[in-house]
Amino acid sequence: MSVSYSLYDKNGGKVARKLLILQLLTFVLLSAAFGVKSLLWSTSALMGGLAAWLPNALFMLYAWRHQAQTTVSGRVAWSFAIGEALKVLVTITLLVMALGLFKAAFTPLGLAYLTVLITQIVAPAVLNRS
Repeated sequence: MSVSYSLYDKNGGKVARKLLILQLLTFVLLSAAFGVKSLLWSTSALMGGLAAWLPNALFMLYAWRHQAQTTVSGRVAWSFAIGEALKVLVTITLLVMALGLFKAAFTPLGLAYLTVLITQIVAPAVLNRS
């Protein structure tokens, strides 16, 4: 399971929503910072951030949709497994499109992608403490 699993607390996903907003701000600001170098680097960073953020947002929507339904305990595990598989497929698709179709620069794309992933790992600990 990913870190996303721990984001569903008694607050109804408020931590998950805050995390998505923080991730969005992270890659938008990083993209703006790369804009100083060139437009290609800026758009590449934007695509890298989207490749990490969009699957997370889709997973959160998928999980929230299934959270409202009463499920058997085994179905919960399958629901998360399917959500994670979809998340991986969307991530791979977005990265292949960014690198192959749009000819994105690898360095800003990779840095933005990794920055959003690091935010996903570190931010829940900070958000849960407050």
